[in-house]
Amino acid sequence: MVKKWMVTTLSALLAVSLAGCSTDSGTTTNSGTASDNGGNAEGKTKIVYWTPDRHDADFMKSKIDTFNQTNKDNIEVEMTVMGDNYPQAVDIAFASKQAPDVLQIDDFQTYYQKGYLTTIDGYMSEEMKTMFKDSLIDNKNTLDGKVYTLPNTGQIWRLVYNKDIFKKAGIANPPKTLAEMVEDARKITEAGKSEGIYGFASPFKSGSGFWRAANTIAGASNTDGIDGYNYKTGQFDFSMYKDIALALRQMNQDGSMLPGVESLDIDPLRAQFAQGKIGMYINHSGEPGVYKDQFPTQEDWAAAPVPTRDGTIKGASQVIGGSYIGISADSANKEAAWKFMEYVYSKDLQSEYYEKGYGISLIPAVLSSEKKPSIPGIEGFLPKRYDAIFPANPSVVTESSLEGTKWSDAFSIFVFTGGDIDGVIQDLDKRYNASLEKTKAAGLTKMAADPSFDSSKLQGKLSTEE
Repeated sequence: MVKKWMVTTLSALLAVSLAGCSTDSGTTTNSGTASDNGGNAEGKTKIVYWTPDRHDADFMKSKIDTFNQTNKDNIEVEMTVMGDNYPQAVDIAFASKQAPDVLQIDDFQTYYQKGYLTTIDGYMSEEMKTMFKDSLIDNKNTLDGKVYTLPNTGQIWRLVYNKDIFKKAGIANPPKTLAEMVEDARKITEAGKSEGIYGFASPFKSGSGFWRAANTIAGASNTDGIDGYNYKTGQFDFSMYKDIALALRQMNQDGSMLPGVESLDIDPLRAQFAQGKIGMYINHSGEPGVYKDQFPTQEDWAAAPVPTRDGTIKGASQVIGGSYIGISADSANKEAAWKFMEYVYSKDLQSEYYEKGYGISLIPAVLSSEKKPSIPGIEGFLPKRYDAIFPANPSVVTESSLEGTKWSDAFSIFVFTGGDIDGVIQDLDKRYNASLEKTKAAGLTKMAADPSFDSSKLQGKLSTEE
């Protein structure tokens, strides 16, 4: 009886979640799940695809429409664009046996541990294996020699700034140091507050607000690690965020952040930036597509390297990527799901995706093409020598058994309420390392210390351009 009640409750939560996740871009809502994928009235095999990406929704909808109209296997794909609660929706869907057939993998290690994914080695042609053989990453695409997902693009992270607002505030160039970022935010607010213009913003409604603003800065400023994890020691050390947390706290105290930023999501932030109300924020290479299709803007904006502690990049600017989409272990139509997945990963589609500026490709066969993205704003996001893909770390796996507040939330609380930053860091180090030991003991991670690790050595693998 208890089990039945739990499934019923989860199903109800999933319905609520999906109802809040539909978009008006032509994507579908919650009419299909793995439980009813056997077919429809026309005898087609229905495949349900979930994605949290909104910046490329129109492009992917058009490609899926083409697939539905032209594939010779009688397959019909239904795409649902999810909201910020995507991870929770995925968990609920699997728990209630309503998982999609194909899903975007935003957390490979956790999805693997929970048994959500199907291996795809047996589906891949020799041609496809050759196409991806040099771009597979352990713990992001593969585990124990088996392939679960393939790379497509990487998120190149930059400081996004409004050039006209900077000029109005008398600022010639984007900030290179944390101190300059704080000062520039103050100048912008001072010059534009009467018009509702503020210096800085980040989507602090969720824990990703601090993470988005701080993580790339931390990776570029030190050579030891990212996501709070020190690869050299094999332990968590959140002191890498101390100066960044203090800088964000100072901007909040100065009144340099957009009012209400503590309850702001990323799309409302983008809407405000598109209207010329925000001087700068930190986000990824999906932004050119956003300002072309989702929030068209006439503002003169650009992207620059994120500031660092002293203005130099000692480590590397983290490129988020490696995993993309995979087939649900619960899918009743894995062969049909693979047909769709193969279409999405085709060189033609991936090349067009890259050329139209929806993401920076990590596929050598695509990058070797002479065609480059031409979408406005993309030039600032193209890979540079300092951009790099870091090895997988146990941060997400560790959080599965973590007691207490997650690190990004803890730092966000400090930004808005203050307190003892050293105490915050000590508490995080203690709790995360205790959780790490639990995950190791449970066999959930085999990652160990690498005393020779130096993130500056990761530079130059995506591009040699300075």
